[in-house]
Amino acid sequence: MSISPVSRRLRNVLLLVTAALLLAGVGAVVAQQPTVRPSVRSPARPTQPGQPARPAQEPASGEPQRTSATYEDWVVECQTRAGPPVEKVCEMQQVTQAQVQGGTRPFSRVLIPRPEKGQPVKMVVQVPVNVSFRTELRIVTGEADAGLTAPFSQCVPSGCFAEFEIRDDTIRRLGAISTPGKLMFADAGGREVAVPISFKGFIQAFDALMKD
Repeated sequence: MSISPVSRRLRNVLLLVTAALLLAGVGAVVAQQPTVRPSVRSPARPTQPGQPARPAQEPASGEPQRTSATYEDWVVECQTRAGPPVEKVCEMQQVTQAQVQGGTRPFSRVLIPRPEKGQPVKMVVQVPVNVSFRTELRIVTGEADAGLTAPFSQCVPSGCFAEFEIRDDTIRRLGAISTPGKLMFADAGGREVAVPISFKGFIQAFDALMKD
């Protein structure tokens, strides 16, 4: 599996979505409270599978129009800029929440941007900045699964990123998984962190993502 640094296009997509995640403060909290137990987020207002949600209000002239659709534990979001030229950026994602000091905060994000034509599909995982670069991030789907592995490619104040190139066979395999998997990495103190990831709705969300 070939691993490349986060591309310019992926970086632009991540900049669009990380502002809402606010992971910058979570890393410090995790360092103080290592028993955080993330759980998969349930959207507050899930849409019907395959049916995009309309924006809450008509966007002002020149502002991007955003839509989203929920496929079980995955959400497909698109942002369309009026242009010229008209530009539509879409991604599918799953966010986990952590119980921290009596409240719930975003902890991690798994993101698949829709690739440009002819480009490979990339999965980007964002976790808090409190990570060890001596180990790689793994996505495992079962006890006997060696998993997908990738090094952390960069850290910014909002989090650290690992990028996976996923091929058709991997996409089909992930889409067929019915049991929870895990994101696994080590924090700066060398302690193993396991974050749940669900593949329910993965293939439906991916099919919707790849539609024009």
